[in-house]
Amino acid sequence: MAKYSEKAQEYVEENMREMKEGKLKSSSGQKVTNPKQAIAIGLSEARKDGLKVPKKKD
Repeated sequence: MAKYSEKAQEYVEENMREMKEGKLKSSSGQKVTNPKQAIAIGLSEARKDGLKVPKKKD
């Protein structure tokens, strides 16, 4: 199982909260309604900040 840093988990948690409130938007500007998409956005933000997150699957 992949391990995520505590800070990366906070990014995902924050994105999930925003999704449930209806405030999370994708890069195209549309509202995110899929929890998997919210997780992906959180992990992507964590990667950009250099946190410990496993590589993307291709």
